[in-house]
Amino acid sequence: MTNASMGQPGFETLAIHAGQEPDPSTGAVVPPIYQVSTYAQDGVGGLRRGYEYSRSGNPTRDALQECLAALEDPAGAVAGTTRALAFASGLAAEDTLVRTVCKPGSHVVIPDDAYGGTFRLFDKVAARWGVTVTPARLTDVDAVRAAVQSGPTDMVWLETPTNPLLRVADIAALAQVAHDGGAILVVDNTFASPYLQQPLLLGADVVVHSTTKYLGGHSDVVGGGLVANDPELGERLAYHQNAMGAVAGPFDAWLTLRGIKTLAVRMDRHCDNARRVVDLLVGHDRVSKVYFPGLPGHDGHDVAVKQMRDFGGMVSFQVVGGEQAAVDVCGRTRLFTLGESLGGVESLIEHPGRMTHASVTGSPLEVPADLVRLSVGIEHVDDLVGDLAQALG
Repeated sequence: MTNASMGQPGFETLAIHAGQEPDPSTGAVVPPIYQVSTYAQDGVGGLRRGYEYSRSGNPTRDALQECLAALEDPAGAVAGTTRALAFASGLAAEDTLVRTVCKPGSHVVIPDDAYGGTFRLFDKVAARWGVTVTPARLTDVDAVRAAVQSGPTDMVWLETPTNPLLRVADIAALAQVAHDGGAILVVDNTFASPYLQQPLLLGADVVVHSTTKYLGGHSDVVGGGLVANDPELGERLAYHQNAMGAVAGPFDAWLTLRGIKTLAVRMDRHCDNARRVVDLLVGHDRVSKVYFPGLPGHDGHDVAVKQMRDFGGMVSFQVVGGEQAAVDVCGRTRLFTLGESLGGVESLIEHPGRMTHASVTGSPLEVPADLVRLSVGIEHVDDLVGDLAQALG
């Protein structure tokens, strides 16, 4: 997908074409679903186009992986220095990364409002083979530096924006802190998507995605991705992807690729709709606080202006009246569907304390009990605003 006369293709072009050349045998403009487990070989040890078994390699999954690499780091993808890998879920990607980089005795710095599933992976799974974690406020560079120095730190794990409080951290500054401490910087880019933010270009070493969310975009597929800009680390991750086996199936890869084609136009609408929703919430007498990176005064707003294209489609807010009032709001919406996950074309509402973040209850990462999280979809914005207005009463 390079053309010297055209220069570097734009994001929208890469999303539609990277890794997705017309099929050489039929001319199909969409990559086929290679729903196959094994491949004929040209003699013992003679692999046809490099494929032998679909856990180890599948053309549909390869197309997705090439596209992901191009979206996060176009120049690195062309040069062959950036490697992307697709997994059966976001947590499968995270687990493979942790087991590749960490070892017994490793120390990891994580956000103090990390996604509940990530915290559970470290606290309940990785801890059993000797990995320790320190939660830190990742908008505070000095706090992260102190946490790294308490190591031996192998990894700084960053979400930006975070889930569910939407804090935004300075990727470039934290990359320097991590590298000074001998650690790598991992950025979960799920909430922003590569359309709004490209962490590898800001100094991160690995990007993590739940491709279930904005990349897939239609709430019809579960998947995960890793993108690494170091060839040696990429090769180690690929080895563990095959050895551990939690790969994306061909149909899941195909669905994710289909979603990626419209990522840019969807994200523009998500962002526009979220701003209108925030306009309703700010100053509403039933709302005590709004979390949205586009608000001046939000934790990390100035950094978001610097490193993001726009502020995303996620909005959180606290409800006057406490936990039950928040739960009641979640139960009164008609268009916002009560459900976990995010990033689909339809709008979702949830109570993090009882739903996605129940696993951090009683820990330093516990979220406010009166918090509501919105994934603002791409419906007509007047309908979304009206639905929230009636739910808030």
